[in-house]
Amino acid sequence: MLTRLDRIQLVVSDRIEAAERFQALFGARRLAEDGTATLAARRTTLQAGASLIELLTPTGPGPVQEFADRWGQGLFGVGFATPSIEAMAARLDANGVPFSAEHGVLYLREARYGMPTVIVPDTPRDPVGDIRAIYEVTNPVADWREAADYYTRIFGLEPAHFCPIRSELYGYEGVLTLFDPPRRLDRIEITQTFGGGAMDRFFRRRGPSLYMCYLETDDVPMLEARLEALNLPWAPAEGRPPGTNLFIHPKALFGMLVGVSKTNFAWLWSGRPDLSGAPE
Repeated sequence: MLTRLDRIQLVVSDRIEAAERFQALFGARRLAEDGTATLAARRTTLQAGASLIELLTPTGPGPVQEFADRWGQGLFGVGFATPSIEAMAARLDANGVPFSAEHGVLYLREARYGMPTVIVPDTPRDPVGDIRAIYEVTNPVADWREAADYYTRIFGLEPAHFCPIRSELYGYEGVLTLFDPPRRLDRIEITQTFGGGAMDRFFRRRGPSLYMCYLETDDVPMLEARLEALNLPWAPAEGRPPGTNLFIHPKALFGMLVGVSKTNFAWLWSGRPDLSGAPE
C-alpha cells in the first residue's frame, strides 16, 4: 500500500538558513510556510526533484521539541505515499496503530522502531532542481526481521519485493523493503549494525532511529563541485567508481547524513544489477 518515499522531515534551528542551503546545493524550490499542530512545529516545505523536504522548528511541547532538546538538529521523520488514504487508515486501525489525521494526511502517533512517519496521498509531482528524488531512509534497529515484519503488516508491503543486504565495510545486515520494483527504488532500509563503524556507533548512542537518507541524481560530479564551492564536507563512497556515489556529511546538512547515487546505479545492490548501468 506504499508506492514511494514522498518526503523527509528535518529538525533545524534556522529554517531560513536551511532552506537556502538546500536551494544552493540541490536547486530546491520553496513551496510553503505553515505549521503542523500534530508535531507542534512551524514548517518550511521545499521540493527537490520529485520529493519534498520539510524543515521543522518547534512551537512548543511536542515531538519536534523533544527531538530538538535531545539531539539538536537532524533527520526527524519520513513521509510515504499511498494510493488511498482511506484504505491505509483502515489498515492502521485494523492493526491497532494509533494515528492522527491532519489536512488530509496521517501521522502515526508511535514510532515503535524509531521512524516517525506521515502517510500522504500519492500525488504526481514534476521534478524540479538538480536531483531526481529521495528514495531511501535507513532505519537501524535491534532486530531487522522483527521490524520488517511489523512494517510489512501495518503498511501492506510485499515481502517478495524485498532485497537482503549486508556490508562488512559499513557494518550492517538487513533488508531493503522495496515498494514497487523494478519501476522504483523507493524503500526503507532496515539494518542491524555491528563492528563499531559509524552506523553502529550511531545506533548504540540513539537506539532505533533514522540514520540517513539516500537520493539520486543524473550528475554526481555536479554535486561534488557544488559541495566544494560551498565548502561543505563530503566523501566519495568506498569501492564505487568515480561519479557514481558520495556521502554528504551531517555537518553540511544540519545533522543529516545523505547518500547520493547516480540515477539507477543503486540497483547494483538492490536486487537488479542489470538495471544499474554498471559495467558487467
